[in-house]
Amino acid sequence: MQLTVPEVTLAVIMGTLAAIVYSLRVLVSMERRVARIEMHIERVVEKVIKEEIKIEKEVEGKRKKKR
Repeated sequence: MQLTVPEVTLAVIMGTLAAIVYSLRVLVSMERRVARIEMHIERVVEKVIKEEIKIEKEVEGKRKKKR
């Protein structure tokens, strides 16, 4: 069985479309991972900011006692 030119062209187009769909699926998966990573980074930054404010208050308290 030999493939004709239109059949080969159709097969190439179908293969390309399948590759595009797969790439989009991978892209969406990566986007979700990046979003999750950003969410975790935001949580860590909030914790660091809270700790920093706590330390600043302690330092200010020590400065007032010395005066």
